[in-house]
Amino acid sequence: MLTILVALFIGCAKTGATEDLSWQDNLEKALQQAKKENKAVLVNFTGSDWCIWCKRLTEEVFSKKEFETYAKKNLILVKLDFPRNIEQSTETKMYNNNLAQKFGVQGFPTILLFNSSGKLVLTTGYQPGGPATYVNHLKSYL
Repeated sequence: MLTILVALFIGCAKTGATEDLSWQDNLEKALQQAKKENKAVLVNFTGSDWCIWCKRLTEEVFSKKEFETYAKKNLILVKLDFPRNIEQSTETKMYNNNLAQKFGVQGFPTILLFNSSGKLVLTTGYQPGGPATYVNHLKSYL
């Protein structure tokens, strides 16, 4: 039994990975908070349990310490999920669908970046190159 637990622990450990990011699920509240704190808002439209590019973005960028450090100082994070196998309330599905329609989301992941004034400054998605490249991509629009 102990061997199985150790194997699971080692198998699940990722160097430089973190799960300390705080993702909100309400864009309007995030935009209000961003104005108060002078931060940008990053909105992640994702299919967390099925979309391979969403999983790659999370694994290669959002789960890394370098992104976490930048995000905690500069971003309010919003995740709007469109899962296939994770239960969501009807209200959550409607809210997420309405925002996807409003912003013309046609694929996943779609990342929106709003400046601290609430203006949409970037629509992007997965970018190769890891957290440093992604952070620099975001910074170039703020």
